[in-house]
Amino acid sequence: INPMLKCIHWIRSGILHTSSGLGRSTVVSFSTAREVAQSIFKRHSGYIYSLSSLTGNNMASDRQSSSKSSFPPQLYHNFLVLDFEATCDKELIKPQEIIEFPVVRLHGRTLEIQSVFHTYVQPEAHPQLTPFCTELTGIVQSMVDGQPTLQRALQMVDEWMKNEGLLDPNVNSIFVTCGDWDLRKMLPGQCQYLKLPVPDYFKKWINLKKAYGTAMETYPKSGLPCMVEGLALSHIGRLHSGIDDCKNIANIMKELARKGFIFKETGSNL
Repeated sequence: INPMLKCIHWIRSGILHTSSGLGRSTVVSFSTAREVAQSIFKRHSGYIYSLSSLTGNNMASDRQSSSKSSFPPQLYHNFLVLDFEATCDKELIKPQEIIEFPVVRLHGRTLEIQSVFHTYVQPEAHPQLTPFCTELTGIVQSMVDGQPTLQRALQMVDEWMKNEGLLDPNVNSIFVTCGDWDLRKMLPGQCQYLKLPVPDYFKKWINLKKAYGTAMETYPKSGLPCMVEGLALSHIGRLHSGIDDCKNIANIMKELARKGFIFKETGSNL
Protein backbone atom coordinates (compact mmCIF):
# COMPACT_ATOMS: atom_id res chain seq x y z
CA ILE A 1 0.00 0.00 0.00
CA ASN A 2 1.39 3.39 -0.96
CA PRO A 3 2.03 5.19 2.35
CA MET A 4 1.11 8.50 0.69
CA LEU A 5 -2.42 7.30 -0.02
CA LYS A 6 -4.49 9.71 2.04
CA CYS A 7 -7.88 10.08 0.42
CA ILE A 8 -10.45 7.67 -0.90
CA HIS A 9 -13.07 9.29 -3.06
CA TRP A 10 -16.24 7.51 -4.06
CA ILE A 11 -18.24 8.76 -7.02
CA ARG A 12 -21.57 7.28 -8.01
CA SER A 13 -20.04 5.86 -11.20
CA GLY A 14 -16.70 4.69 -9.86
CA ILE A 15 -14.09 4.47 -7.15
CA LEU A 16 -10.99 6.63 -7.23
CA HIS A 17 -7.93 6.09 -5.05
CA THR A 18 -5.81 9.22 -5.30
CA SER A 19 -2.75 10.70 -3.69
CA SER A 20 -1.34 14.16 -4.17
CA GLY A 21 1.46 13.77 -1.66
CA LEU A 22 0.12 16.87 0.06
CA GLY A 23 -1.69 15.07 2.87
CA ARG A 24 -4.91 16.88 1.99
CA SER A 25 -8.42 15.51 1.95
CA THR A 26 -10.58 16.62 -0.92
CA VAL A 27 -14.21 16.74 -1.95
CA VAL A 28 -15.69 15.07 -5.00
CA SER A 29 -18.66 16.54 -6.85
CA PHE A 30 -18.71 15.51 -10.50
CA SER A 31 -21.55 14.52 -12.79
CA THR A 32 -19.84 11.78 -14.77
CA ALA A 33 -16.95 9.38 -14.46
CA ARG A 34 -15.41 10.98 -17.55
CA GLU A 35 -15.30 14.39 -15.84
CA VAL A 36 -13.73 12.76 -12.80
CA ALA A 37 -11.04 11.01 -14.78
CA GLN A 38 -10.23 14.12 -16.81
CA SER A 39 -10.03 16.28 -13.70
CA ILE A 40 -7.83 13.86 -11.78
CA PHE A 41 -5.54 13.35 -14.77
CA LYS A 42 -5.12 17.12 -15.07
CA ARG A 43 -4.41 17.66 -11.38
CA HIS A 44 -2.74 14.43 -10.29
CA SER A 45 -1.46 12.71 -13.41
CA GLY A 46 0.05 9.38 -12.43
CA TYR A 47 -1.81 9.13 -9.13
CA ILE A 48 -4.88 7.22 -10.26
CA TYR A 49 -4.83 3.80 -8.63
CA SER A 50 -8.15 2.47 -9.92
CA LEU A 51 -11.34 3.53 -11.65
CA SER A 52 -14.00 0.83 -11.68
CA SER A 53 -17.74 0.89 -12.09
CA LEU A 54 -19.88 0.21 -9.04
CA THR A 55 -21.37 -3.16 -9.85
CA GLY A 56 -24.05 -4.93 -7.89
CA ASN A 57 -25.47 -1.82 -6.25
CA ASN A 58 -28.34 -1.13 -8.66
CA MET A 59 -27.41 2.54 -9.11
CA ALA A 60 -28.78 3.71 -12.44
CA SER A 61 -28.00 6.82 -14.45
CA ASP A 62 -29.84 10.07 -13.79
CA ARG A 63 -31.86 9.61 -16.96
CA GLN A 64 -33.01 6.16 -15.92
CA SER A 65 -33.68 6.99 -12.28
CA SER A 66 -35.50 10.25 -12.98
CA SER A 67 -37.99 8.40 -15.15
CA LYS A 68 -38.88 5.86 -12.49
CA SER A 69 -42.36 6.39 -11.10
CA SER A 70 -41.89 3.87 -8.30
CA PHE A 71 -40.17 6.40 -6.04
CA PRO A 72 -42.65 8.36 -3.90
CA PRO A 73 -42.10 12.10 -3.31
CA GLN A 74 -39.87 12.58 -0.28
CA LEU A 75 -39.93 15.33 2.35
CA TYR A 76 -36.35 16.47 1.75
CA HIS A 77 -34.33 17.90 -1.13
CA ASN A 78 -31.21 16.05 0.03
CA PHE A 79 -30.29 13.12 2.24
CA LEU A 80 -26.80 13.39 3.75
CA VAL A 81 -25.60 9.90 4.61
CA LEU A 82 -23.01 9.95 7.40
CA ASP A 83 -21.12 7.18 9.17
CA PHE A 84 -18.32 8.02 11.60
CA GLU A 85 -15.54 5.66 12.56
CA ALA A 86 -13.85 6.36 15.90
CA THR A 87 -10.94 5.30 18.08
CA CYS A 88 -11.67 2.12 20.01
CA ASP A 89 -10.16 -0.79 21.89
CA LYS A 90 -11.35 -3.95 23.59
CA GLU A 91 -12.20 -1.74 26.55
CA LEU A 92 -13.95 1.60 26.01
CA ILE A 93 -11.57 4.47 25.26
CA LYS A 94 -12.35 7.84 26.83
CA PRO A 95 -12.67 10.10 25.02
CA GLN A 96 -13.48 8.35 21.78
CA GLU A 97 -12.41 10.40 18.77
CA ILE A 98 -13.66 10.46 15.19
CA ILE A 99 -11.07 9.14 12.73
CA GLU A 100 -13.16 8.89 9.54
CA PHE A 101 -15.70 11.50 8.45
CA PRO A 102 -17.65 10.60 5.27
CA VAL A 103 -20.81 12.27 4.00
CA VAL A 104 -22.62 11.11 0.85
CA ARG A 105 -25.20 13.51 -0.57
CA LEU A 106 -28.24 11.83 -2.15
CA HIS A 107 -30.81 13.57 -4.35
CA GLY A 108 -34.08 13.71 -2.42
CA ARG A 109 -36.16 12.54 -5.38
CA THR A 110 -34.00 9.94 -7.13
CA LEU A 111 -31.72 8.97 -4.21
CA GLU A 112 -28.81 9.12 -6.65
CA ILE A 113 -25.44 10.32 -5.39
CA GLN A 114 -24.77 13.98 -6.09
CA SER A 115 -21.45 14.46 -4.29
CA VAL A 116 -19.22 13.08 -1.56
CA PHE A 117 -17.28 14.61 1.31
CA HIS A 118 -14.65 12.40 2.86
CA THR A 119 -11.69 12.89 5.15
CA TYR A 120 -9.79 10.92 7.72
CA VAL A 121 -9.30 12.74 11.02
CA GLN A 122 -6.25 12.82 13.26
CA PRO A 123 -7.10 11.91 16.86
CA GLU A 124 -5.55 14.18 19.49
CA ALA A 125 -6.21 12.67 22.92
CA HIS A 126 -5.12 9.18 21.82
CA PRO A 127 -3.13 9.78 18.62
CA GLN A 128 -1.94 6.16 18.30
CA LEU A 129 -4.54 3.75 16.90
CA THR A 130 -4.89 0.43 18.70
CA PRO A 131 -4.51 -2.89 16.86
CA PHE A 132 -8.16 -3.58 17.75
CA CYS A 133 -9.23 -0.34 16.04
CA THR A 134 -7.24 -1.09 12.89
CA GLU A 135 -8.61 -4.63 12.72
CA LEU A 136 -12.19 -3.40 13.13
CA THR A 137 -12.11 -0.40 10.77
CA GLY A 138 -9.28 -1.17 8.38
CA ILE A 139 -7.81 2.25 9.18
CA VAL A 140 -4.05 2.16 9.72
CA GLN A 141 -1.91 4.77 11.46
CA SER A 142 -0.61 6.34 8.24
CA MET A 143 -4.18 7.10 7.15
CA VAL A 144 -4.79 9.44 10.10
CA ASP A 145 -1.31 10.88 10.66
CA GLY A 146 -1.16 14.44 9.33
CA GLN A 147 -4.88 14.55 8.58
CA PRO A 148 -7.17 17.39 9.76
CA THR A 149 -8.19 17.58 13.39
CA LEU A 150 -11.91 17.37 14.11
CA GLN A 151 -12.09 21.15 14.40
CA ARG A 152 -10.67 21.53 10.89
CA ALA A 153 -12.81 18.68 9.53
CA LEU A 154 -15.94 20.46 10.78
CA GLN A 155 -14.80 23.62 9.00
CA MET A 156 -14.21 21.60 5.83
CA VAL A 157 -17.63 19.98 5.88
CA ASP A 158 -19.23 23.37 6.47
CA GLU A 159 -17.40 24.77 3.44
CA TRP A 160 -18.54 21.77 1.39
CA MET A 161 -22.15 22.25 2.46
CA LYS A 162 -22.01 25.92 1.50
CA ASN A 163 -20.54 25.08 -1.90
CA GLU A 164 -23.24 22.46 -2.45
CA GLY A 165 -26.00 24.95 -1.59
CA LEU A 166 -27.04 22.86 1.39
CA LEU A 167 -27.12 25.83 3.77
CA ASP A 168 -29.66 27.72 1.66
CA PRO A 169 -32.71 28.23 3.93
CA ASN A 170 -34.94 27.14 1.05
CA VAL A 171 -33.15 23.79 0.73
CA ASN A 172 -34.39 21.09 3.07
CA SER A 173 -31.72 18.52 3.92
CA ILE A 174 -31.27 15.96 6.67
CA PHE A 175 -28.52 13.61 7.81
CA VAL A 176 -29.04 9.85 7.74
CA THR A 177 -27.15 7.49 10.06
CA CYS A 178 -27.22 3.81 10.93
CA GLY A 179 -28.35 4.28 14.52
CA ASP A 180 -28.37 7.28 16.86
CA TRP A 181 -24.76 6.98 18.05
CA ASP A 182 -23.11 9.20 15.44
CA LEU A 183 -25.09 12.38 16.07
CA ARG A 184 -26.63 11.80 19.49
CA LYS A 185 -23.44 10.68 21.26
CA MET A 186 -20.23 10.65 19.24
CA LEU A 187 -20.10 14.10 17.67
CA PRO A 188 -21.67 15.99 20.62
CA GLY A 189 -19.42 14.14 23.07
CA GLN A 190 -16.20 14.92 21.24
CA CYS A 191 -17.25 18.52 20.61
CA GLN A 192 -17.98 18.91 24.32
CA TYR A 193 -14.53 17.50 25.15
CA LEU A 194 -12.87 19.90 22.69
CA LYS A 195 -15.15 22.81 23.67
CA LEU A 196 -16.40 23.14 20.10
CA PRO A 197 -19.95 24.12 19.11
CA VAL A 198 -22.04 21.54 17.25
CA PRO A 199 -23.56 23.05 14.08
CA ASP A 200 -27.35 22.99 14.11
CA TYR A 201 -27.55 20.92 10.93
CA PHE A 202 -26.08 17.99 12.86
CA LYS A 203 -28.85 18.16 15.46
CA LYS A 204 -31.57 16.28 13.57
CA TRP A 205 -31.31 13.05 11.64
CA ILE A 206 -32.94 9.91 10.32
CA ASN A 207 -31.94 6.68 12.06
CA LEU A 208 -31.99 4.18 9.19
CA LYS A 209 -32.55 1.26 11.56
CA LYS A 210 -35.76 2.85 12.81
CA ALA A 211 -36.83 3.67 9.24
CA TYR A 212 -36.16 0.09 8.16
CA GLY A 213 -38.05 -1.23 11.18
CA THR A 214 -41.09 0.85 10.26
CA ALA A 215 -40.95 -0.06 6.57
CA MET A 216 -40.24 -3.77 6.99
CA GLU A 217 -42.06 -4.28 10.32
CA THR A 218 -38.98 -5.87 11.87
CA TYR A 219 -36.12 -4.13 13.67
CA PRO A 220 -32.62 -4.87 12.26
CA LYS A 221 -30.85 -6.00 15.43
CA SER A 222 -27.49 -6.50 13.72
CA GLY A 223 -27.66 -3.20 11.83
CA LEU A 224 -26.33 -2.94 8.29
CA PRO A 225 -25.79 -6.67 7.60
CA CYS A 226 -29.35 -7.43 8.67
CA MET A 227 -30.82 -4.69 6.45
CA VAL A 228 -28.70 -5.66 3.45
CA GLU A 229 -29.76 -9.30 3.80
CA GLY A 230 -33.39 -8.41 4.48
CA LEU A 231 -33.60 -6.47 1.23
CA ALA A 232 -31.65 -9.09 -0.77
CA LEU A 233 -28.90 -6.59 -1.58
CA SER A 234 -25.20 -7.26 -2.01
CA HIS A 235 -22.95 -5.87 0.71
CA ILE A 236 -20.42 -3.39 -0.66
CA GLY A 237 -16.88 -3.14 0.68
CA ARG A 238 -15.87 -3.60 4.29
CA LEU A 239 -18.11 -3.39 7.35
CA HIS A 240 -16.95 -0.54 9.63
CA SER A 241 -15.31 1.35 6.80
CA GLY A 242 -17.16 4.66 7.07
CA ILE A 243 -17.32 5.33 3.34
CA ASP A 244 -18.33 1.73 2.54
CA ASP A 245 -21.02 1.85 5.22
CA CYS A 246 -22.36 5.03 3.57
CA LYS A 247 -22.59 3.19 0.24
CA ASN A 248 -24.62 0.41 1.83
CA ILE A 249 -26.86 2.88 3.66
CA ALA A 250 -27.52 4.63 0.33
CA ASN A 251 -28.48 1.34 -1.32
CA ILE A 252 -30.79 0.41 1.56
CA MET A 253 -32.50 3.80 1.37
CA LYS A 254 -32.99 3.46 -2.36
CA GLU A 255 -34.54 0.01 -1.99
CA LEU A 256 -36.88 1.18 0.79
CA ALA A 257 -37.92 4.16 -1.36
CA ARG A 258 -38.56 1.78 -4.24
CA LYS A 259 -40.97 -0.04 -1.93
CA GLY A 260 -42.81 3.24 -1.35
CA PHE A 261 -41.29 4.29 1.97
CA ILE A 262 -41.17 8.00 2.84
CA PHE A 263 -38.29 8.95 5.13
CA LYS A 264 -38.96 11.15 8.15
CA GLU A 265 -36.85 12.60 10.95
CA THR A 266 -36.41 10.16 13.84
CA GLY A 267 -33.88 11.87 16.13
CA SER A 268 -33.02 15.34 17.39
CA ASN A 269 -30.69 17.12 19.80
CA LEU A 270 -32.54 20.43 19.44
